[in-house]
Amino acid sequence: MRRLNLSVLALYLGILTSHAQAQEKQTTDTSNYQSRKLHLDEVNIVSAYYTQDGNNSAVTGGIGTEKLTDFANTFDVQLSKFNKKGHKHTFLFELGIDHYTSASSDKIDPQSISSASSSDTRIYPSLNWTNTNIKTGNAFGITASYSHEFDYQSFGGGINLTSVSKDKNRQFDFKLQAFLDRWKVILPIELRPPGYGSGSEGDQRALDYKPRNSFSASFGLSQVINSRLQAMLIVEPSYQHGLLATRYQRNYFTDGSERIENLPDNRYKLPVGIRLNYFLADRFIIRTFYRYYMDSWGIRAHTAEIEVPVKLTSFVSLTPFYRYNKQQGTRYFAPFGQHNPADTYYTSDYDLSTLHSSFAGGNIRLSPPKGVLGWQHFNSLELRYGHYMRSTGLNSDIVTLALKFK
Repeated sequence: MRRLNLSVLALYLGILTSHAQAQEKQTTDTSNYQSRKLHLDEVNIVSAYYTQDGNNSAVTGGIGTEKLTDFANTFDVQLSKFNKKGHKHTFLFELGIDHYTSASSDKIDPQSISSASSSDTRIYPSLNWTNTNIKTGNAFGITASYSHEFDYQSFGGGINLTSVSKDKNRQFDFKLQAFLDRWKVILPIELRPPGYGSGSEGDQRALDYKPRNSFSASFGLSQVINSRLQAMLIVEPSYQHGLLATRYQRNYFTDGSERIENLPDNRYKLPVGIRLNYFLADRFIIRTFYRYYMDSWGIRAHTAEIEVPVKLTSFVSLTPFYRYNKQQGTRYFAPFGQHNPADTYYTSDYDLSTLHSSFAGGNIRLSPPKGVLGWQHFNSLELRYGHYMRSTGLNSDIVTLALKFK
């Protein structure tokens, strides 16, 4: 049920994940390689609490409260085994569960006390298998995923490939993913035809169901330029087809009429990014990122990010970060009451409008050699906070706790 601004939540968790991966990257010594049975490598637990507020709810046509809270949790287990050919088989199982409450989405049907629109729980398990040649670093993997929420279910699958140069200074990564979704078409109460259901539990009236399929690729080329500088180029084209409009979001027109949101049934996206990591000294790293985004709906965006991990001691690091985004909105957007009745496509979702935003905060990571709190298997603890500010008046805060056990 969430077409509100939860993109910053995904962004935040993505930053935390990439930071943790960078911390764990290391060279594997295969000189004394031996076959090994299935072994537990690590367990990760990540919990995040997110809250936002604003006054441009798309559910009510671009005005009204955007107040929302979300409590997200992911739990993953990584196991591995080696075979006699020097290949490492890694199995990663992840289970995500998050629960949100939203005052704005309850406006879909404010008269229904049985409506599930004011809160919902999403469950999303996934499984990945990767086969890595330890000597060369080359790898191949397969991923399967599932996600279920009140008004949709999604099945996903993908493959990933990694190729490493002989000198280990260059790496090429490729991913291909597909997500096949099925939506309940829930309409605002005043725009439902006779006999159309609300979608709430216990309502047996008929509803429409529509597909929304997403296909994406990711190309990453990383290069060690010298002992201090590393660079990475990322290109991530994607295509969506099906019901891309959110039917329970209202739109109001200059003649006083009201309609449900309508957008094209296909969308092409092309983000292109570059990362530069500079090892300034033993205790300082400067990580920078820039991305240009464009899509077939006319959205253009520039994003720049910097974070500077500082190693305070041998096992404590502090990482301040800042991200700025400037977006040119889609040609289909107009504020409340300003749509032309002759338009074919229209939305008042401010996520698709012209805007600029800032996201700032910091991360502290503890990784004592004897384990956190003296527990050897409690490998690391990270606490991260971020504050998001958008020119449309939306503000949000998120606190994330990540625990790693090895």
